[in-house]
Amino acid sequence: MNNFKEDFIKIYQTERGIIILMFLNLILSLGLLVFSIITLNPNASVVKVGYGDIGGYRDGTWASLIAFPLLALNFGILHNLLTLRIFRKRGGGMAKFFLITTSFLILGTLLVLIRLLGEG
Repeated sequence: MNNFKEDFIKIYQTERGIIILMFLNLILSLGLLVFSIITLNPNASVVKVGYGDIGGYRDGTWASLIAFPLLALNFGILHNLLTLRIFRKRGGGMAKFFLITTSFLILGTLLVLIRLLGEG
């Protein structure tokens, strides 16, 4: 844990862009977390949980949608810690690339959730 603290301090002193991207990543993942928890509907017996090109939308239970809050926590916490490790091993450029990719993954996950809710 001490290495993460030292890496964070080093990033703060040298690479402000990574700090901004980490903060953006955290805000996006918190937005996804709040939105996905608000839209869980435990009273619904059947909800749309996936989409396939051949079969169309797949039905399932509301508990299957718990994957979205778990993804939000994964993106927000684990990916920021991974960024510190990537910065230590590979440098600032790769850490920025990882954070930008994570931001697009969060936005893609939000888009999928909105599409599933629209069909339900």
